[in-house]
Amino acid sequence: MLGYFGPAGTFTHEALLTLSEEPAIAYASVPLALDAVRSGEVEAVMVPIENSVEGGVSATLDALAAGKRLMIVREVLVPVQFGLYGRPGTTVGDVRRVVTHPHSAAQTRFWMAANLPDAVVTEGGSNAAAAQAVSDPASGYDAAICGQVAGELYGLVPIVDGISDNSSAVTRFVLVSRPTEPPRPTGADKTTLVAYMHTDRAGALLEILEQFSGRGVSLCRIESRPTKTGMGNYCFSIDAEGHMREPRMAEAMQGLHRICEDVIFLGSYARADGIRPEVARGFTDQDFRAAREWYASLVNPEDE
Repeated sequence: MLGYFGPAGTFTHEALLTLSEEPAIAYASVPLALDAVRSGEVEAVMVPIENSVEGGVSATLDALAAGKRLMIVREVLVPVQFGLYGRPGTTVGDVRRVVTHPHSAAQTRFWMAANLPDAVVTEGGSNAAAAQAVSDPASGYDAAICGQVAGELYGLVPIVDGISDNSSAVTRFVLVSRPTEPPRPTGADKTTLVAYMHTDRAGALLEILEQFSGRGVSLCRIESRPTKTGMGNYCFSIDAEGHMREPRMAEAMQGLHRICEDVIFLGSYARADGIRPEVARGFTDQDFRAAREWYASLVNPEDE
């Protein structure tokens, strides 16, 4: 059984449906969804981790880093487009009160300011919950900013379609399971880690970054998150190009382990976009293998 951060009709639900159409359990929050995996209630859950407009999803990043270890095994990219949905017969001129998710509000702010400047926008728990609220005339809401799946699920119709300020917005979702053997390398992979510094000192972040740059590993994402142990204490959530079974990534991870207080490995998995990184000369698997063989010949010259 799989699960997802719900309710039904959200983009997270849509992301899960790209992998499986089997019935799944919806959870009211990301921490609840991840704890369901930890307890064994479900095999894996789909949660949002990053948006191309709003950046990392703090609730997911923090919940993955805390508690019993988990592992990302898949990622899914979903184009995120919004429409203004209402009950049949509703027109733009009827819209006075709108409800939506905070991220949806942020991604349609300019359209709303230009087209419905006097409308009151209320931010709620999810796009699907917003659509459900609007489906009930007694809610007092005239329209919801949501996706097509949520709107249709609750019997709404598009008043205005395509109101996103950024037509290329994408949200990245990850399928999270209990720790298991990572999928085999595909050549187009990511590795997700959380690195904890020993102390907050000048050069500490640079030292972390050097573990990657010195092995020819590019980063897809890095952001600081509070450790919740005191003001100014931060860890770093990192997505790096490559797989843990590749020598350059393996050495980078070992380097992090040497210099950091703790390193949480959250998985190596195939990139949803299939992009293969350009590996510079000196950092290919063959280059690492040749270097090992050369060194071995120095240690044991009689084997030559």
